[in-house]
Amino acid sequence: MALDTGTEALARLAEEHIDHRFKGLPPDAAGLTVAELAAERRNLFTGGFTTPVLALSAERLEHNLRLMETYSARHGLAFAPHGKTSMAPQLFHRQIEHGAWGITLAVPHQVWVARAYGIQRIFLANELVDAAALRRVAAELDADPDFRFVCYVDSVRGAELMDAALSEAGASRPVDVVVELAAGEGARTGVRTEAECAAVADAVAAAPTLRLAGVAGYEGEVPDADPEKVHAWLRRLAALAVDFDKAGRFAGLDEIVLSAGGSAWFDAVADVFAEVPDLSVPVLKLLRSGAYVSHDDGHYRELTPFNRVPAEGTLEPAFRLWSQVVSRPSPEQAFTNAGKRDAAYDLHLPFAQAVLPAGGGAERPADGVTVTGLSDQHAWLRTAPGAELEVGDWVGMGLSHPCTSFDKWQLIPVAEADGTVVDLIRTFF
Repeated sequence: MALDTGTEALARLAEEHIDHRFKGLPPDAAGLTVAELAAERRNLFTGGFTTPVLALSAERLEHNLRLMETYSARHGLAFAPHGKTSMAPQLFHRQIEHGAWGITLAVPHQVWVARAYGIQRIFLANELVDAAALRRVAAELDADPDFRFVCYVDSVRGAELMDAALSEAGASRPVDVVVELAAGEGARTGVRTEAECAAVADAVAAAPTLRLAGVAGYEGEVPDADPEKVHAWLRRLAALAVDFDKAGRFAGLDEIVLSAGGSAWFDAVADVFAEVPDLSVPVLKLLRSGAYVSHDDGHYRELTPFNRVPAEGTLEPAFRLWSQVVSRPSPEQAFTNAGKRDAAYDLHLPFAQAVLPAGGGAERPADGVTVTGLSDQHAWLRTAPGAELEVGDWVGMGLSHPCTSFDKWQLIPVAEADGTVVDLIRTFF
């Protein structure tokens, strides 16, 4: 059985020893535990950390956690942030401390990580038809009566495969499933029509190892998404829940799960879910936005709903990647020692934001410095006339798309505004 709170497992993380697995950390910290290094409160810039090094802002991280807690409560939403963004159990628990219902995940391995650190409510936003994984889920459910697990189903075949695997495993508790409504033709997974949704729901009803818990989907896959199209699809999703309830498909439930919500359109989710009428039992209106925890300087900074509704607040980018200028071959060009192994680059290149002079001195804006490309272990910089940049300088870069930032770093320093490192976040990818 998993730990009730994860406290003991998190404590063991703090006792892990610093060694060659963790890049960017001070060489003289080798052999210290994570807790011992954090307790030293070293400075990110003068305490022996080596470049490249990724850091999270302590203040901005806390701000983002509080903002989404407030937002969810204001709009009557339960919140299960997508943990695949960070795969960091410490952040999972901080999100739950800030009001999250549970954690959303994408594949079985991520579920095992969450369970190892005491997460009691998991929403798997994916189809699950792997027999070995289903046996493990059944064992977790049977061993822990307080464990709540919900996953997608989007086909009759999928429901049949799930039932066969769970029956063979001798599962004593049914697995809760939600029918996934596709975001439109040409979208990702999900059932394309309401008639097909009903057929899938019938297949679930015929499977003794499954229980229909609600409906769900992902509005971020709406083709050529705009506010009108996203709202229209969300109303289809809500109407599907209403129709299933009228048909008695949720008989015996204590609550009906209605879930959506990536990090680009959660304002639309809040709008439409507020319109849902009373059903036969209470509705768990479950928002799943996950990228908010670190936010970013590119993809989500441009798409965040808070840009559309500024009165709701503002998320703040919490990541900064520090690398060092190692070559200045011409007045127009420079190279730092961070590349594809260190920086998210699937949507946007990093953004040069700050320069710390070699040998000390005040941080200054990276005026006239632009990242134009990434090699495996170099960032290509273009420097405008008059740009101040020398070999040895540290360049701080903002990153785009946190989903591919966390996965490149196994242990990430959390630093206060003055550079004091107060914690280290362990990731599991």
